[in-house]
Amino acid sequence: MFVSAIAFVEGTPKVQQIVEAFSQAIENGEWAPGSKLPSVRELTQTLGVSKFTLNEALDRLRGRNLLTSSQGRGYFVAADSVRPALAAWVELLPQDLLSVLRRPLATVYGDLRPGGGHLPEAWLDSEAIRQAMRSVVRAPSLRIAGMGTPAGLLPLRQALQQKLHGEGLSVSVEQIITTPNTVQGLDMLMRLLARPGDTVLLDTPCYFNFHANLALHGVKVVTIQRRPDGFDFAALEQLLAEHRPSLYLTTSVLQNPTGHTFSPGQAFRLLQLTQQYACHIVEDDLYGDLHPNPPPRLAALAGLDQVTYLSGFSKSLSANARVSFVVAAPQLAANLTNMKLMSGGVTSELFEQIVYRMLSEGSYAKHRKRMVQRLMEAGGRVEQWLKRCGCELPMGYEGGMFIWAHLPPGVNGEQLAQEGLKQGMVLAPSTLFGYDATHRDAMRFNVAHSDDPQVQQVFEALSRSATCRSELARE
Repeated sequence: MFVSAIAFVEGTPKVQQIVEAFSQAIENGEWAPGSKLPSVRELTQTLGVSKFTLNEALDRLRGRNLLTSSQGRGYFVAADSVRPALAAWVELLPQDLLSVLRRPLATVYGDLRPGGGHLPEAWLDSEAIRQAMRSVVRAPSLRIAGMGTPAGLLPLRQALQQKLHGEGLSVSVEQIITTPNTVQGLDMLMRLLARPGDTVLLDTPCYFNFHANLALHGVKVVTIQRRPDGFDFAALEQLLAEHRPSLYLTTSVLQNPTGHTFSPGQAFRLLQLTQQYACHIVEDDLYGDLHPNPPPRLAALAGLDQVTYLSGFSKSLSANARVSFVVAAPQLAANLTNMKLMSGGVTSELFEQIVYRMLSEGSYAKHRKRMVQRLMEAGGRVEQWLKRCGCELPMGYEGGMFIWAHLPPGVNGEQLAQEGLKQGMVLAPSTLFGYDATHRDAMRFNVAHSDDPQVQQVFEALSRSATCRSELARE
């Protein structure tokens, strides 16, 4: 077997680079299963590394089941090391158009992601996160062997209690329960608050995972259109009277995908109607920290007997080291704590301590302030180029991550997204968000990812081409 030298890159540990190079050679079939590697002495000479570095890399490759070793004989490529092609797995996944368009939104796909649901890593305070992580790992308070606390790390819940108080929601610390992420928090709430056959009210358009999650619970979904003026409240009252939904799942501040925020008047009328028809609200406030001047949340206006509050840090802090939380009435909070314990849903104390340090030491507040300002500046620029491309913005930009735009006349959002994928651009057409299939001309744009000349150029070219095809078809 021939092993070539590696052009090591500064800034990345050599062990990691050796593991990646050897893994690639094995998985690409360059090294046949069962073949013997050169001796440790030969490999150290070829690679120009120490015996310690090489042995560390070989141990990691054995841990991945890519190599085997035999005392006195050396190292061998594992007989079952060849991995099945990814395409074979992808073919087992749903291949309908919406599923194909949805998957790139949830994965690292393409260099251009104007339809993505998270901020670029360059926008996040990665150094502050790493610093908090280093401090937590070194601290003796981190319990390596134990589980997290069922309700969540007490210092974090106390920090969240202070944060919520500043936002007009005063609660006891026992009413704050941490969850691994907001989707799991919602899933546990649905298991406690709804039964199969119940009716749940959603906005349209709304975050597509809401529909997917509710389908798992066997509930019936009815929708009300989210508009710049909130709702057609006469239509909302008729819907509440006719269908009697037990729950309404919504986002009051910077709704995904429209970016709409309820005004105080809209919020008051909404709370009045849902209380009249005994419809409990689950308020997903995942984007509120991105608003430059957020209004009071529904939970703060109505209290936790009428509204259960759900939030987290996956959008504002990190999509990877995520921690979320639920704020609920006392009995619901106690039931949720018990469900976490019984279902193994205890939140990682490592992540809880990282978020606690960033909240308590002020780095999160500073990061949030910088991020909000940066989003506002980028949003103005993205609004301008979208309008130059012929898009109409019905909602107007109030801050946050998203702009909801109607595409130029004749441009089909699904077809545009399909063409975008061919060029490594991920777009988010309206049909992904449960929008009426007859209105296929809308699209969600991520402000941070869209503030990029290359995104603008590619989108403009795609849109121009789609418009030309539409005009030719009419002729």
